[in-house]
Amino acid sequence: MNWWDDALHRATAEVVLAGALAGLVGVQVVLRRLSFFTMALTHATFPGVVAASIIGVNILLGGVVAGGIVALGVAALTRRRGQDASAATGVLLSAGFALGATLVATQSGFSRDLSSFLVGSILTVGPQDLVTTAVALVVVALVLLAGARPLQLIAFDRAGAEAAGVPVARWDIVLLLTLEVVVVTMVPAVGTILAVSLIVAPAAAARLWTDRLWPMTALSVALAVGSGLAGLWVSSRWNVAAGASISLVATALLACSWLAARIRLLPARLAAA
Repeated sequence: MNWWDDALHRATAEVVLAGALAGLVGVQVVLRRLSFFTMALTHATFPGVVAASIIGVNILLGGVVAGGIVALGVAALTRRRGQDASAATGVLLSAGFALGATLVATQSGFSRDLSSFLVGSILTVGPQDLVTTAVALVVVALVLLAGARPLQLIAFDRAGAEAAGVPVARWDIVLLLTLEVVVVTMVPAVGTILAVSLIVAPAAAARLWTDRLWPMTALSVALAVGSGLAGLWVSSRWNVAAGASISLVATALLACSWLAARIRLLPARLAAA
């Protein structure tokens, strides 16, 4: 039997690729404090994914179009005085999910399970999904590598980056669209709702261990891939949903990292007291 014919083998390859993808972009999400926006983006992506499935086109296309519109809209709002971008983002969080659920409800006999969009169905991924994730990983890695310096400047000192002549608005749009591609690509693995946990939790955990960008990125990727593999093992061992297992493992790693950081700083705090 061919290696790719085994569903568990394909799922293992997918979690490694998706974990690396999430870990790379997750560092930028954490440094730029975009966790709430990422959650809203996953909800806004949902109707695009559903619409693409109903029409019969690739869900990546539908998700990118829907999320891209939202990303550009939020980027535009943040550039206008007097506009509360967080309020608009919060509205999109619920409106996007409601629109997706409405689209599903209008299709009697809809052949796709709603839960597969929300929490993923990693054991059903095919070779095309693996190729899509691999291509997305290469593209995202190249974009983040090309923009490493300006993105780092913007993340740590936005005002200083603007004063230095960095095109902040342009890089904001590049990052938001890159994040959208990552979210949509991860739909087969963990779905639109649980994607945020695999993007944010490993990067937030890595942030607790180091302040340097490249070690943080490497650790974020390692933790995200580890979360995916451990979650997949838990899923196969106890027959629970793979997407939920991966999300819970990533969250547990963040909790353990936070606790370890508190313990590590305890002697210094006691000495200061």
